Parts: sequence; C-alpha cells; structure tokens
Amino acid sequence: MTGQASSGAAPMLVLDDVTAGYGDFQALFGVSLDVKAGEAVAVIGPNGAGKSTLMRAISGMILLKGGTVVMEGQRLSEVAPHKIVEMGIAHVPENRRLFPRMSVEENLRVGSFAPPFRAKYADRLEFVYTLFPRMKERRNQLAGTMSGGEQQMCAIGRALMSDPKILLMDEPSAGLAPVIVQQVFELIRKIRADGLTVLIVEQNVQQVLKVVDRAYLLEAGTIRHSGLAADLLGSEDIRRAYIGV
Repeated sequence: MTGQASSGAAPMLVLDDVTAGYGDFQALFGVSLDVKAGEAVAVIGPNGAGKSTLMRAISGMILLKGGTVVMEGQRLSEVAPHKIVEMGIAHVPENRRLFPRMSVEENLRVGSFAPPFRAKYADRLEFVYTLFPRMKERRNQLAGTMSGGEQQMCAIGRALMSDPKILLMDEPSAGLAPVIVQQVFELIRKIRADGLTVLIVEQNVQQVLKVVDRAYLLEAGTIRHSGLAADLLGSEDIRRAYIGV
C-alpha cells in the first residue's frame, strides 16, 4: 500500500501502558500501541470501547492517569496541550466540530492559526483546495450550511492546514449516509497516497480495514487483538463480532 512504512522503521508515535478517563471513570486500561511513519493504523471496536478517549489522550485534550505517549522521542506529558499540534499531531475530532457560522475558508484558517504555521498558510490552503476541490467552490459558504460529507472534508482540511506528520481521525464516517461514507474513505486513500501517517478510530470496521495497514481491536478499554488489516478482515471471529457477516 502506498506510503506503508518498512517493518524496521522506528515508530513515530508510541503509547505505552496508557490509562485514562474522566474524573472517577476509567475508560482506558493499560493501552499500548505504535504507529510508524507512513503507516495507516486503525483502532476498531464497539461503541463505548474507549476509542475517542484514546484520541483525546494523544492530542492532550485529557490528561493521562498512567503510562506514556511519546511522539518522535518526546513525551507528550512534558508538552503543553496547545503545543502538541506544533509537534506534528493534528486531530480531526468526532462530529467534526467546525465553527458553523464561519465560512469554509475561515474554518481552514483556524487550522494554521498557531504562529509556526502562518507562513505556510497560502501553500497549505492551495494543497487543501487541490485535495478537496469542492472546498474551494464552497470557500465563502458558512460551514454549518454544508452537507455532512462536505463538513467532514472541511474538518479534515482544517487539520491538514498545519502540515501535520500524523493525522488522528476520530470516527470520520459517523452519521453519514452510505454513499458519503464511500467518499470519506476515498479521501482517506488520497491522504495516504500523499504519504501522510494516519491513526484512525472507526466503527465501520469493514471499510476501514480496506484502507489501513494494521489495526488494533479495542474492547472495554483494553487492546484485545492486533494484526495486519488483511488478516483481521479475514478473521472469522472479527467478522462475526464486528463486521456482522
């Protein structure tokens, strides 16, 4: 698959024995995983498994209760949360979280708001518009008036404005019509072809396993299984439990 990392490459992102949650509620129990440069890796599992919590723990939206998250040798617990994006981690949140009363282009500009990204604004905007021509057509439209699929394009584009090393995608197909889901996964293929590293959490197991290299199965806050995407797609246990066929 295009952009796939060599097996000997050192991981870009490493989670080791991560425990996290909200207040007294614990959502993750000793989660360990890694992502190498150029890979696309999925975290799959049922609703309530802790997938979104995992993404928030990586991007600094919640504090770890235990364990470490390391990006290119740097512990993220030693980095201010607002500086994590400057290390090359961009998060496309669940439900997109656009500013609905701002235009598409204003939403994209938010993605390059931090001082280190401002000099690249014009180049990155052109990159996003080349990747998503529809966003260029809609650049003056209020984001909240677009379809769900168009909003997802805008959310992905906003994350790409910071020229990230790794893109975190949280349930990108959630709430979208089947035909739009196909378009979203085609967008992920395009991003992969550009060589970007991707970590994606997704309930649409059958679709996501077709566009990633490896996957981890998260269940009740614990990694239950991991392997090559093709192997998991062919696993009878996984198929019965999570794909439904």
